[in-house]
Amino acid sequence: MSEPAQDIALPSPALSNRQVRIAVSAFFFFQGLSFASWASRIPDIKTTLGLTDAALGSILLALPAGQLTAMPFTGRLVTHFGSKKILRIGSILYVLCLTNLGLATKSWHLALGLYFFGIFGNLCNISANTQAIGAEKLYSRPIMASFHGVWSTAGFTGAAIGLLMTALHVNPYIHFWVVAVLIVAGGLTAQNWLQTGRSTAPREKKPFLSRPDGMLVQLGIIGFCSMASEGAMFDWSGVYFKEVVHAPAKLVVLGYASFMVMMATGRFIGDKLIEKHGRKRMLQASGILISVGLFISVLFPHIVTATIGFLIVGFGVSSIVPMVYSSVGRVSKIPPGIALATVSSISFLGFLMGPPLIGYISELFSLRHSFAVIGLFGFGIAIMVSKLKALH
Repeated sequence: MSEPAQDIALPSPALSNRQVRIAVSAFFFFQGLSFASWASRIPDIKTTLGLTDAALGSILLALPAGQLTAMPFTGRLVTHFGSKKILRIGSILYVLCLTNLGLATKSWHLALGLYFFGIFGNLCNISANTQAIGAEKLYSRPIMASFHGVWSTAGFTGAAIGLLMTALHVNPYIHFWVVAVLIVAGGLTAQNWLQTGRSTAPREKKPFLSRPDGMLVQLGIIGFCSMASEGAMFDWSGVYFKEVVHAPAKLVVLGYASFMVMMATGRFIGDKLIEKHGRKRMLQASGILISVGLFISVLFPHIVTATIGFLIVGFGVSSIVPMVYSSVGRVSKIPPGIALATVSSISFLGFLMGPPLIGYISELFSLRHSFAVIGLFGFGIAIMVSKLKALH
């Protein structure tokens, strides 16, 4: 058997570790800004196209469909051509797809645009996280969570810009082009500080549909549980505060806001906690926090206690996916690009299945019961992590 490929090449002597980290952070910010820009104008586009809630819900599935379509190919493209080249190309195509969303005049235009938005979003996601694994190796300490924290910060920034554009009555197409120009201009500078991320060693060839590595599957399931919890909070926190907590209309958004703020905060302090306590303990603690937070909001559905519960969930969720992605580069003998695509594919299914699962359980029993079921996923994470010997 040949030696596994090292998907991350050493940086050019002209580049400092700090330059590499800034460049990778920039591309995480660009991705978060692109996605948040689209999300901030969904209500306007929905109104313009005259879509019902059900119609919009169906159309929005085109984006994850595009991501899932790209996942089997992205890892191989990143490994073969290098994450730098794929990220450079993918980021430009991603923002071009963003601008096209503003041109939609029919529902199928929007669906098709979101499908390609998902495809190129996945290219950016895998290549950027592959770059992040390489940057973390240069530092020889945990820094992955901070990159995801930058993505979260970009989400707030994109939402703020969206509110401003809406207030100024700027149509989505112009808004998206302003964002695209900023991202392309920034990317042209930041790309010069990226590592090539191309495999330099021979690797064992496997069939396209070969059985995934067992360790990657386990990491993927941990990511699945985390992203199922995250997806549930994204889509159902407002509904929970309205229908279960019975929060005043002005405070319905409090649950979502508290979750998001603590998730972003947790990502910026997560690296130091990981360095101090180790990935295994942090993953176990994070899983327990998800469960504790959700059960607090279920058992005590009052505005103060539910808010505290959602804060705890946000902190619990914050660093799990970054830790899982970082672990991919440490425990797998498979090139990071391919390994990340495998783990990301399994994890992302949780993001897709979590929100519908809440709806189905709520229909059969109640919304509180459905949140309790999602709460069990946190304990599942803690139990699975305890059996993974490769984490440290």
